[in-house]
Amino acid sequence: MTSLPHTNSDESAPQASRVPHGLRALRHRNFQLFFGGQLISLVGTWMQNVAQSWLVYKLTGSSFWLGATGFAGQIPVFLIAPVGGIVADRKNRRHVVIATQTFSMLLALILAGLTLAHAVQVWHVIVLAALLGVVNAFDIPARQSFIVDMVGKEDLINAIALNSSMFNGARVAGPAIAGVLVAKLGEGWCFFGNGVSYIAVIIGLLLMRVNWQPQKPSGSPLENILEGFRYVRETQPIRVLLLLLGLVSVVGMPYAVLMPIFADRILHQGASGLGILMGATGVGALVGALSLAFKRGLKGLGTWVLLSSAGFGATLILFGISKIFWLSVGVLVPVGYCMMVQMASSNTLIQSIVPDRLRGRVMALYSMMFMGMAPIGALGAGVAAAHLGAPLTLAIGGMACMLGSAAFGIRLPVMRTEARRLILAQGMAGGDPPQEIVSQEISEKA
Repeated sequence: MTSLPHTNSDESAPQASRVPHGLRALRHRNFQLFFGGQLISLVGTWMQNVAQSWLVYKLTGSSFWLGATGFAGQIPVFLIAPVGGIVADRKNRRHVVIATQTFSMLLALILAGLTLAHAVQVWHVIVLAALLGVVNAFDIPARQSFIVDMVGKEDLINAIALNSSMFNGARVAGPAIAGVLVAKLGEGWCFFGNGVSYIAVIIGLLLMRVNWQPQKPSGSPLENILEGFRYVRETQPIRVLLLLLGLVSVVGMPYAVLMPIFADRILHQGASGLGILMGATGVGALVGALSLAFKRGLKGLGTWVLLSSAGFGATLILFGISKIFWLSVGVLVPVGYCMMVQMASSNTLIQSIVPDRLRGRVMALYSMMFMGMAPIGALGAGVAAAHLGAPLTLAIGGMACMLGSAAFGIRLPVMRTEARRLILAQGMAGGDPPQEIVSQEISEKA
């Protein structure tokens, strides 16, 4: 295994004792810059997500077109992410992320211009969403892999959790701001605000000092991509984690695509209600990410994945049958909590196991399961909601999540030995505890 050289510890990491345990990744200057820039940018991203859904719903009034827009925006991740993964392993990841963030900014500003000029049509939204999906196919593997370049392996687990916390903190603020802006000023200003917000993260990336040279794999790009697929296929813990994540993405995650229908037709709250509903999911997800940030070691993360995927399915069913707005808001808090705990715990375990030379390619497959499978579910949910209704569609998806978690639970004990061996091989126990404590903590985590 080839280790990645880092320079963070000397110039960007104060003494660990000065930083609370739950924030320890922020002792690295590069991660501070990343965290601050992304926090601003992600607020804009969530503003655009809510405004875009409402715009499509306003233009069409159709659950099908909501699903089609979600499909167009995410299917490129499923199709192109393997290419993005090999780019993340072959090229300087910081440069890749700067490029992807710049393209994302331009696409947001184009959508803002069309909307503010009152020239936007649904096909414009779909085409721009698809182009953003292509950008994300390169951005997500590079950005996820770049975390280890900023903080090193010793703080990787905490950095992943803080990254998730940041994502979901923005998820609370973004929809709430979008709900107000859409109601008062219209969708176009949300898109413009998102475009401007990318400036913060681009500046942060330009200010970083990361002394990392890509270790180009031998062989052709196609051979390198296939190597990543083979590794996942032959590594049972990663394979099973990705399969469960893919299932939940297909049958559970599309609830967000149908949210405008619940906000308008079922709960009768309009655009402002949509912002509150999406914000409630973000509150739960933020709490879930913070709970992982303050967790010590890897012990029990497999059980967290099991319980959170089952809880996600159960609370999704409750949301689907609720007809009371504030009850629906309350139910969405555990929906967001369970969703985030499963995603962040799976991400942590996978990055704990994978060797550095394959990190970009394996995170590309993670992207395919987490985001790439979601469009298939979004399109299916849109069609199913048009025929069965949104509440029944969510109930079916929630039940499928619970069945998937039961299957995962059956396999969980079998994975423990292999997961323990692989994590110890990567030196990813976290911190510097004695070896016997490391073995004790990991033996139950799977």
